Amino acid sequence: MQRTAIIMAGGGGTRFWPVSRMTTPKQLVKLTGNDVMINETIKHYDHVVDRKDTFIVTNEKQAQLMDKLLFDEVDRSHILIEPVQRNTAPCIIYAAMTIKRLYGDALMAVFPADHHIADIREYERVLELAFKTAEETNKMVTVGIWPTFPSTGYGYIRFSTNPVEPGSEVFYLRRFVEKPEESIAKEYINSKKYLWNSGMFIWKASVILEQYKQLLPEMYASMEAIFDKLRTPEEQEAIAAVYPGLEKVSVDYGIMEKASEVYCIPAEFGWNDVGSWDALDSVFNKDENGNVRVGQSEIIDCERCVFFDESGDKLTTAIGLEDTVVVQTKDAILVCAKDKVQDVKQMVELLKEKGRVDLL
Repeated sequence: MQRTAIIMAGGGGTRFWPVSRMTTPKQLVKLTGNDVMINETIKHYDHVVDRKDTFIVTNEKQAQLMDKLLFDEVDRSHILIEPVQRNTAPCIIYAAMTIKRLYGDALMAVFPADHHIADIREYERVLELAFKTAEETNKMVTVGIWPTFPSTGYGYIRFSTNPVEPGSEVFYLRRFVEKPEESIAKEYINSKKYLWNSGMFIWKASVILEQYKQLLPEMYASMEAIFDKLRTPEEQEAIAAVYPGLEKVSVDYGIMEKASEVYCIPAEFGWNDVGSWDALDSVFNKDENGNVRVGQSEIIDCERCVFFDESGDKLTTAIGLEDTVVVQTKDAILVCAKDKVQDVKQMVELLKEKGRVDLL
């Protein structure tokens, strides 16, 4: 059966300010590898889905730069532009309707634009299993990650203790859990019944659309009404007319939590969602004092810090710092305690209030 990949790439990545901006969000900058993050994401599944069958859902501010940076093999007509951000459920039905319009039906793998994978071969194996399961069972499949520490920055998945069949690596999904407090996260890990929510989903277009029809009927009806205009010169006008009226809801809450018999594959392949600056600890090699150093830096007596220089022509120097993030771009410097990296988005909000749109 035809395979496709859908990458959700409309976010602003505010927790990676000042490198990530609205026009150049983290998925369009080099943070974790030799290429921009969205291309690194595509590389991850190169042996499982063809690049020509990749679809990107993004916004108008990012589409032009996306066009310039994406691999040549990605069809530029597969860049789907949302007129406004409405969370992941509208994003995914837009892609699913497009797949239906182009292929009649096909397998869809939905990915975030900005995760990091360390063990590519194991990742490919899990994706192959997920595709095979979705094709043979007509079920929705998600990939959960075995947690390695009690993260309060990730959502969790509660899954059944027994596989769907004896000896299978596939389990029933019980429920999604929002980001917990640390004490609860520790309980989740100790129970061995919870996984990190990777935000990766695999299903047939026909299967997910039927779920929208049942569980989000108004959204389905709005998109079905413009189905014949998709992949025509009238598409953008039609999308602009209906999209702002779609419910702003995640696919987790709108579909996955309410659907029956969703399958889950627990996996471990060095996954990291690269959600904030401290995540670089798991992506880059550290020096003998636990420091991550990207770009030009000279440091003395620093421990467990992150130094990230994107300016290209400046030297970052530091003395006696511990558990600190220092990020330098051409027009801004961020200095942040490591345990406060989740609050970088508050600085973005402050700059917005101060009218510093030049830095956003």
